[in-house]
Formats: sequence, structure tokens, C-alpha cells
Amino acid sequence: MGSEVASVVPSSVVQESLKQLERQQELISCCTVLWKELSDHFSVLERGLESRSEALRSKRQSLDASTQCALDSLRHRELSIDGAVDLALAKLEERRAAAAEALAAAAAEVEELDIAGKLRSLCTKMDFAGFFDFVVAKRKELEILRTELPVALSDCIDPAKFVLDAISVVFPLDKRTVKSPNDLGWACVMIFESLLLVLADPELGSTRPLVTRCARKRAEEMAKEWKEGLEHRGGFENVKPPDAHTFLQHVVTFGIVDTNDKNLYRRLVISFAWRRQMPKLAISLGLEDSMEDIIEELIDKGHQLDAINFAYEASLQDKFPPISLIQSFLKDLKKSTSTSEDSNNSGQAVNSTSRKDQSAIRAAIKCIQDHKLESEFPLESLQKQLETLEKVKVEKKKPAVSSPCSSTGPANKRTRANHGGPMPPAKAGRTTINACVSSFPTTPAYVRSPSAHTTYSAPPAYPHTVYGSRSPPAIREPYGYPVEEVAHIPLGATYPSPPMNYPAYGAYHNCGIGGYNNGLAPGYQQAYFR
Repeated sequence: MGSEVASVVPSSVVQESLKQLERQQELISCCTVLWKELSDHFSVLERGLESRSEALRSKRQSLDASTQCALDSLRHRELSIDGAVDLALAKLEERRAAAAEALAAAAAEVEELDIAGKLRSLCTKMDFAGFFDFVVAKRKELEILRTELPVALSDCIDPAKFVLDAISVVFPLDKRTVKSPNDLGWACVMIFESLLLVLADPELGSTRPLVTRCARKRAEEMAKEWKEGLEHRGGFENVKPPDAHTFLQHVVTFGIVDTNDKNLYRRLVISFAWRRQMPKLAISLGLEDSMEDIIEELIDKGHQLDAINFAYEASLQDKFPPISLIQSFLKDLKKSTSTSEDSNNSGQAVNSTSRKDQSAIRAAIKCIQDHKLESEFPLESLQKQLETLEKVKVEKKKPAVSSPCSSTGPANKRTRANHGGPMPPAKAGRTTINACVSSFPTTPAYVRSPSAHTTYSAPPAYPHTVYGSRSPPAIREPYGYPVEEVAHIPLGATYPSPPMNYPAYGAYHNCGIGGYNNGLAPGYQQAYFR
């Protein structure tokens, strides 16, 4: 029976059928795998669509909330207009009456007033020229001015117009014929800051300054003139810190922030970030969305202390930990100090590096104290470093101890100076006034100093004592001789000039002005010399 079936179905047909079944099986497997891949792909797409839909719903809810908040704010501003107008009219009437009384007062009585009284008298009479001159003249009484200026400006009939008239002599362009003192940016900024408090809306605060339309238009024209004059003054790179600060404070005070100028605001803020008011100004200029980028750029430039101030102002200290930034700042300081010492170990370079280190450490200490980080970063180590640097500085300033009458001291050695100067005479006559041997010639080229026993240290690069009547430039000034008397004397070598003076550290100038200095940005790190 089996042989009959085998004879009926050939083996080739069976093999072909098996191959066909195998192909069908492979096709079914491929379809199964493809179906699984397609199913997974569509599942991923579905999940992506769901997440995007959720994000869009969340964003829409956020936009709806912000829109509703903006509408509520606009509605509140609209409802507060009548109250603000009534308040302004009432203040205007009070100020008009006060101005009439002040004009009727005798001039002798005005002279007897104190600073607060004179400021109020000048503001009441709208004497803007006398007001500005008085503020400039009272530069040493900054704390009193800072306290009394808002009170005095509130007595003006039109405070915005009064301030614009007062500062127009130096802003946006300096129109003075005699520019002394050159930097009056501190006065403009202080007046603007005081005016900001006066113009603040009683309900909405400084977000809506109460400025008349004509005053706002004039402020916009002054800001435009400053920007146009920027190119004539050498461009953005040559702008002075007081000028830039005055411009930014002017924009904030009168509420004329232009969204098209945000790039300019950002560049100015970053360039002068070491000024203590810049973080707050950055927020007022509408740069709160760019604060993270600004902080990262400051960190990349090595201005970690400034970055800390900006982070605290924007409440980003969690994202930019201040302790790690301070440690990075001190690490960079140590690295730059070692590099400077390796590259140039001359006395002048060492003194310069020491001064920079002291300023940097003081800046770090002040930053820690301002933000109350003593518990996380103790100040003992920094204070010890500062004391060590100050001791080294004091030791270097001490003159070499030597007796001018000693027979074995360097004053009696007839050695030729290493700069190729003339050989001093072997002997000199004694005088009745001074029993010490003098190496000066009998007929000196100039009159000797009465202080014959005073010892002056030679420059660091020339350790040997220089004799004769030829004083090098580095030690000529202490003797007080006129330049004409020694200008004709030839010198054998070039002496190093005295080390340049660096501005003192501190958030205030020696006269107490915050962030106002000689108008030049520091060369080491701006945060050191605020």
C-alpha cells in the first residue's frame, strides 16, 4: 500500500512542497517581526504625541494664567489712574504753595539752612542749576545726600522735568566749557536713584513711574542722543563706566526700556558687572530671562564674584552655588599668582602681584560677608592670607638698617655703580656739622638736603649704593630738588619707574561713592576694584 502511494506521488514533488512550506514559514516570521517593529514604532509615536499634547496643554494653561494676570494688572492700573491723577494734583497744589512760600523767604534765611534745608529750598524753587551745583559741591556728604535727595525732590512741582533740566549739562553729552571734575556720573546716578523713589506709583510701585508725557518723550530723546553719540565717542569699546551706568539708570528711572535695545543693555551690564548696582539694573531692564546666560558668561570670563551677585539678585544661587564659585575664584587667583611670579620675579612685579592678591582676597571676604556665607566658608584662612601679604608688604617698605658713619659700612666702599657711573672721590673734607665722611664733591652741582643722615633705599634692580651728585630718577623725588637743576645731568642707565598705583579695594571709593572710580575698568579683574 505504501509503495503504491510512493509510486503515485514523486519525491521531487514532496521536496518542492517542503521548500514551499519553508518559504511560507519564513514569510510568516518576517511578517511577524515587521508587525512587531511597526507596533513598537506606532507605540512610540503615540507616546510622543501624548507627551507633546500634555506639554501644549500645560503651556496653554500657563499662557492663560499669565494672560489673566496681565489683564488683571491692566485692569488694576486702569482703575488706579483716577486715584493717581487726584494724588498728583493734590501734590502739585501743595508744591505750588510751598514754592510760593520759598520764593517769599529772604536770601539770608536760606544761607543759614543745613544741607537738607538747602536741597528742599532749591527743589521747591525749581532752581535746577543751583541744585546740581550744590549736589556736586557736597560730594563728601554722600550719605546725607542719599537720604535727603528723595525728600527734597518730592517738593518739586514737576520732579521729572526738574531732574532732566538739572543733569542736561552733563547728560547725554557733556556741555561744560570747563570740564572739572571730569566725572560727574556719580551725581547723575544718585539723582536718578532718588528720583525713582519719588516717581513710583503709590499702588504699583516703581514698575509704573508717574512721568508726564512730555517728560517721558524728552527722556527718550536724551537716551537716543546718547546712543547716537556713542559711535562718535569711539564706539561701545570706549564707553566709560560712569557714562554707561548713567544711561542705564536713566532708562530705568523714566520707564523707557526699549525691547529693541536689549542687546545693548546686555552688553553694558556684562561689561560693567563689577559695579554694585548692575544686578538690580539688569532685572529692571527686562533681562531676567537672560540672567542664566549672563551668569555663565561672567563665570567663563573669570568673574565669579560678580556672577554670585547676579545669581543672588535673580534667585539662582541654587543653580550656581556660591561656595563652589568662590573656591574657583581663589583657585584661579592662586594659579595666576604663581604664573606671574614664574614669569617675572622683579621687585616691581612682585609688589604689583601682592597688591592684586590683597585686593582679590578682600573682594572674596566682602562677598562672603555680604551674602552671609561665613558658616559655609569660614574667613579665618582668607584673613590669615591677607595678614601675611600685609606683613610682607610692610617688611619690604622698611629701609635697610646701616650706620652712615661706619667705617665698614657700604657708604665708605669705593665701588663703581653697576650702571657705569663715575668713581666717587677717595677722600672728602670733614665739616663741622657732620662728622661722617661725605662722598659728595666739595662744590656740589646743587644744594644738598639739610637732612644729611636720612637714608634712602635704592631701586630693587640696583642693590649697590650710588654715590656722587648724580641721583637716579627713582630716588630724585624725595630730595625735593627742582627738575631744572638736575635735568642736564647725564645718566648712565635707565632706572625702573615707580610701580603704578592701583585703586583701593572696596564697594565704595575713598569718598564713599559706590562703584565710582577714575572712569577706567580695572585690568586684573573688575570685581577686585569695585
